[in-house]
Amino acid sequence: MEKKNYKDSKIILNKHIQDDIYLMELEGKYEGKPGQFYMLRAWDDSPLLPRPLSIYDLEENKISFLYKVVGKGTGILSELKEGAYIKTLGPLGNSFPTEGVENCAIVAGGIGIAPFMYLAKNLKGKIDIYAGFYDKSYLMEEFAKHVDNVNITTITGEEGHKGLVTDIIEDKYDYIFACGPNPMMQSLQKRELSGKSFYSLESHMACGIGACYGCAIETTKGVKRVCHEGPIFKGEEVIFDA
Repeated sequence: MEKKNYKDSKIILNKHIQDDIYLMELEGKYEGKPGQFYMLRAWDDSPLLPRPLSIYDLEENKISFLYKVVGKGTGILSELKEGAYIKTLGPLGNSFPTEGVENCAIVAGGIGIAPFMYLAKNLKGKIDIYAGFYDKSYLMEEFAKHVDNVNITTITGEEGHKGLVTDIIEDKYDYIFACGPNPMMQSLQKRELSGKSFYSLESHMACGIGACYGCAIETTKGVKRVCHEGPIFKGEEVIFDA
């Protein structure tokens, strides 16, 4: 297994987007493919584990991460200021397919949009995004610059279609890329849409390189590690009820 080491990365932006959503940009040259992730750490002993964050965007001299404050670790990340340094490890995991993708749907639930800006920028065909939120959307104006159609749903009906994002997806795509809460992706799986589907899964991770099996999941092809064989899996292979 290839040895990877953490490196010090300088924060050049840590912007509050909306509610508990933040966008962090790090200065420097980074590598990565759409769907891959980095492990981020800005503390010594507590919390114990670093935080895995998908690549939101990657440019020549910076990398971006979109994240939601859900606990102590992401809370610490949200308080970091421009000029501070953070430890990063990556890129890790596998990636979304991009070659030959000419007609696709991106399906995201809330912070599940995190891996999709970089993906959208690397696709050359027709892209429709379906994004579900509780009451208010975010960053859809930015996505609109890189996709053909933006479709928004909210649980409250305050914006876009009222209801679940999986209710409005049409069965007309060759590829379907999804990321979001497991119930959302399980609902999408049950629809059995005709396109090839690829799901980006989330999991608590310790090492990020496949050594500890702390992020193992059940699939139709046996136990797989989200950090190593994933985080991208074929939709039909994931067993959500395991």
